[in-house]
Amino acid sequence: MSEAYLRFWGVRGSYSAPFASHLDVGGNTSCVEIRADGHLLVCDAGTGIIPFGQHLMQQDGIREMLVILTHYHWDHVCGLPFFLPAFAEDWRLNFFGPGQNAGEIERHVSAQMRAPYFPVSTDTWHAAVDYLQPPGGNLEHGPFRISYQNVHHPGITYGYRINLNGKVIVYISDNECLFLNKSIEQRYQEFNSEEQRLYDSMKREEYDSALQFMQGADILIHDAQYTPEDYEKKRGWGHSCYIDTVNSAIDAGVGQLYLYHHDPNYDDERINAIHQDCLRIIAERQSALDCHIAREGLTLDLA
Repeated sequence: MSEAYLRFWGVRGSYSAPFASHLDVGGNTSCVEIRADGHLLVCDAGTGIIPFGQHLMQQDGIREMLVILTHYHWDHVCGLPFFLPAFAEDWRLNFFGPGQNAGEIERHVSAQMRAPYFPVSTDTWHAAVDYLQPPGGNLEHGPFRISYQNVHHPGITYGYRINLNGKVIVYISDNECLFLNKSIEQRYQEFNSEEQRLYDSMKREEYDSALQFMQGADILIHDAQYTPEDYEKKRGWGHSCYIDTVNSAIDAGVGQLYLYHHDPNYDDERINAIHQDCLRIIAERQSALDCHIAREGLTLDLA
């Protein structure tokens, strides 16, 4: 294993799906490990962080990590009550996520581990735990330089842009691509010509802003939860149709796209079919985008 790598520990959205028909892609919810130069960054703490914690307890090289949370929906934090390093005295855990201050982040992280939801609170954690005050600029953790911005998902939800030794990794687990654009298009004929001109400008600005955050990323890990049929039923729920995800990645000049936050109702066969359709779109657009399915256990060499 190289000194710099990324590994997927959980790739599902909404809820875990430990079904035989899902095991090739994986059933755990969001968790991604990025390790470099003896430093550890973890993106989200869904059920994937549980086997990750068991793995960490079997090694001696690292005893500190930064956990960046996109938001506090249960599929992104429900692994924390079972995360073994939190109960070990020789570990230090640093948390960051949406919140006005460190105290608010702490309240959000600890809320699920209070009665009546769970019998053991974060007060029982033996690890040294810090909740990071939101910085004025970028977060830093060892070689990682991290910026963040709001994305389209219910509540306050962050996407993260991670600079690591000359590579850019963008992690946007929950995001509804083109949300404003599609909302305007639904009612476009109700507007007069001047309103249509204004809204056309707004759509362009919104899309350009979204693309700028992804622009030129070496690796983009992005929500691709829905087929077009399911997206029409769940418009506004805060997740992307895979077609919008792949087109956005092409427009942003991304190097590698990893389709992520898979719907728990989709089995391996259906996700493979989504991937094949993404490859068709890429070929039709004559793009050089390299598109993959984010699979549990998949490891990318970042050296």
